Amino acid sequence: MPGRFSREALEAEARTRSEDVSDAVLGEATTAVLRRPIVDRNHDIPYIAGYSRDGKTIFIDRHLPRSFEFHGRRVHVERFIVLHELVEKSLLDEMRLHYLHAHQIALRTEQAAVRAAGVTWRAYNAFTKANEKKISDERLTKVPRSLDLTPYRDEEDFATLERAVKAERT
Repeated sequence: MPGRFSREALEAEARTRSEDVSDAVLGEATTAVLRRPIVDRNHDIPYIAGYSRDGKTIFIDRHLPRSFEFHGRRVHVERFIVLHELVEKSLLDEMRLHYLHAHQIALRTEQAAVRAAGVTWRAYNAFTKANEKKISDERLTKVPRSLDLTPYRDEEDFATLERAVKAERT
């Protein structure tokens, strides 16, 4: 029986073949990425989402709505956010990039996945920015102890870092 990430399992995830830019391949890749981490929506997370220090858990702020409406259909946002966070964390840990560079690459990946799903970046970004403002204004009461604080340090967002550390300790 093939293991979770055996060669056979990886081959089964990649059903669509293309060397070119492909929405179908990106959709499959996003689905594959979502199988890797634990997603935790039970905490207060500055900047909407983050990851554990070991990269095995993606935290999405408990107040972020799970979806929004776009042209009469419900768009679930977790897949795009998780993709962003996993790409960012991988680039920080494996490539030793600065957060700003890792974030920019992750943001572009997130944007491509949103567009491949038939959603405009403008609509999706408006949703995330509106909620980011609400989340950044909230009082942090439930911050996970394992939250990687690198983004707050690298952004030199010491006020948020201080609030997160204080909430993490309580």
